[in-house]
Amino acid sequence: MKKLAISLAVGAASLLSLGAAVTLPTTAQAQPAVIIKTPPPPPRSERVPPPRRGYAWAPGHWEWRSGRHVWVAGHWVRARPGYAYRAPEWRERDGRWEYNRGRWDRDRDGVPNRMDRDRDGDGVPNRYDNRPNNPNRS
Repeated sequence: MKKLAISLAVGAASLLSLGAAVTLPTTAQAQPAVIIKTPPPPPRSERVPPPRRGYAWAPGHWEWRSGRHVWVAGHWVRARPGYAYRAPEWRERDGRWEYNRGRWDRDRDGVPNRMDRDRDGDGVPNRYDNRPNNPNRS
């Protein structure tokens, strides 16, 4: 019985030490870049729903999955005060296409200023809003 207990203790210690050596990816780690030779199809036309207070619109875009382009429909994402949402995009570099995932960017100095205000309440800071004073928005 003592040998069994010692074996189990050694086995558990081995598993714990192995677990410490294995790292799981976190959201803070950089995502792997997607670089392909095939250009994405043209963006699809989609109807943007009325603004939602406290949310930012993430427009539809093409993603590369399982060796082909797949359309991902636009959707609302919860707004982050002091940040501006950057939509996903494809950029061509030297005949290759690189996909940049959507992300939240902090203001340069990290402090919201008057240009970061959202006068019309659509979740888009004025500096990034094409129509910051749209009277038709609630």
